[in-house]
Amino acid sequence: MTINICRETLETGLFTQMPDLMDPEFVFHPIVHVHTGHLFGVEAWFSGFTGDNFEIRSDLFDTAREKGLRHQVDLFLQQRILTRFLPFRKENRFRLFLRLDHRICLSPDYHLGSILSMIEHSGLVPADICFVLRVDPDVIMDEQVIHILDRYRSQGFRIALSGYDIRSQGIQLLDRTAPDYMILHRDLYRDFRENAKTRQILSFMITYSHLMGCRVIAGEVQTEAEFIQCRELGCDLIQGDVIQPPGHGLDTIKSCYDTIRQIIRRDRRNHDDKHRSLTAGEITHLEPISFDCTVVHVFDQFRTNPDTSFFPVIDPNGDPLGIIRETAFKQYIFSKFGRQLLENPSFGKDISRFVARIPVADVHASLETLIEIYTRFNNNEGLIMVDNLKYVGVLSTNSLLKLINEKNLTQARDQNPLTQLPGNNLIHEYLSSSLSDEQADYHLIYFDFNNFKAFNDRYGFRSGDRVILMFAELLKKTAFSENRFVGHVGGDDFFMGIRNSTYETVADQMVSLAREFKKNVESFYDFDTVKKGFLLAMDREGKKRNLPLMTVSVAILELTAGDKKGLTVEDMANMLAGLKKKAKRSDAGIASTRALNRQKSG
Repeated sequence: MTINICRETLETGLFTQMPDLMDPEFVFHPIVHVHTGHLFGVEAWFSGFTGDNFEIRSDLFDTAREKGLRHQVDLFLQQRILTRFLPFRKENRFRLFLRLDHRICLSPDYHLGSILSMIEHSGLVPADICFVLRVDPDVIMDEQVIHILDRYRSQGFRIALSGYDIRSQGIQLLDRTAPDYMILHRDLYRDFRENAKTRQILSFMITYSHLMGCRVIAGEVQTEAEFIQCRELGCDLIQGDVIQPPGHGLDTIKSCYDTIRQIIRRDRRNHDDKHRSLTAGEITHLEPISFDCTVVHVFDQFRTNPDTSFFPVIDPNGDPLGIIRETAFKQYIFSKFGRQLLENPSFGKDISRFVARIPVADVHASLETLIEIYTRFNNNEGLIMVDNLKYVGVLSTNSLLKLINEKNLTQARDQNPLTQLPGNNLIHEYLSSSLSDEQADYHLIYFDFNNFKAFNDRYGFRSGDRVILMFAELLKKTAFSENRFVGHVGGDDFFMGIRNSTYETVADQMVSLAREFKKNVESFYDFDTVKKGFLLAMDREGKKRNLPLMTVSVAILELTAGDKKGLTVEDMANMLAGLKKKAKRSDAGIASTRALNRQKSG
């Protein structure tokens, strides 16, 4: 009975006469700003019919494919989604993400203007809708699909590509389709904390997307740790169970998620607040142009603002789409009939042909991130700055250069002049942040050379400096990770902090580091001394004795998330000092303990 109704409905196209028994059900999943927890959009997709089973759904779509009516079925389902969506959106303005099967675009009944008419009839504008297209190598080769996506974009719709992973031809598809959003597959960040290769690939993909003015959505994020990692790497939006699992009703969708805001407050490891305040002061609000204005309006804007070389372009929701450069109009400015051509109705209503993409960055991004994005793109206009993905202004090239100079001056004051590593002020900041980071474990490591004074007395301070520089380079190689920090306390004393790693991993790496230092430092002694294995020199008590060749003592303080309550930076410094003495007396040259155990025993 039901299957016959499906076939009859498909043949006549009278979807509105479908009985209540066949009322479609949909799943809704929120997409949230990664820096604020505010709702940005909701992804919706068809999940079945009320009381149906797989055979009924399968029969419906099989019949639609056989009769060439796949687009009609898709329009029916999208119209029903809008019916559910519109009442909720009246009080919560956000974007609706609709899944788009590229095969529908190839269906015989496909008509490009159908969805536009339906959206406009509902009272929405195209900018309110984003079509989600799954990454598929076949799409890259299909010129018809690419053409349809371009037409959607020119009408004001947004495009998102989903399912990015290491295996997909993501970068090629990114270039071909120039999407507004890239949705990352969970495989990319599920284990990237321990996988340096995956982490580098992910970092590159996010940076490359930002260079093209494309925002990045981390999809299927399950845990708080994954959320923090994705946020640190530069993702703009987040979706997954860490926020809210997908559900059948819109009544559970919130305008702001306190759980995310709490995670952000707990995650206090970023020390760029002072740089961010400097960045905010350099942002210039250049009046933008609306995407739906005419070419003549843009032309007049340049004519009445002769000192302005470009204008940002935004959609009706305030999201930046790119810029229009004055140079794009040169052929019309210098043409005798240029203005008449621009005023031609068939030409002048679509400004998309003049819009160029430049990098978009969030006001919450670190200065390092802004500099990296700009230097990779190397354009003349600078960066478009957004807050909650809404346009707030432009960070010009001159402003970026000014910020870089101020940052360099600040770093120079806080760096050790010999090794250029962070000095005591930054080390103290790192220790403070490790205490306030309530969700993560840390290993705090102190290094001190053994018998360094004897070497200095025999070979001179220049040779001593070269040994210090050699060890600094070893530390930098070991600390090649965003979860590691290296500092130079002074002289032959160094510090390293490692976030979220196991003790076994840390201990193995420190043993290897000490072994490599012992091997490398032999090259700084003369041949006879190395052969003897000791140096005749004065010890710290002023007595002449045979002192072994230089080694390094390593003190490891394990600071778990549950050990931090009641601890201060001074407590941790005292613990490390005690461990350093133990390490110097130890045959292995390494001593370690947990902070809580040490605190209790002390």
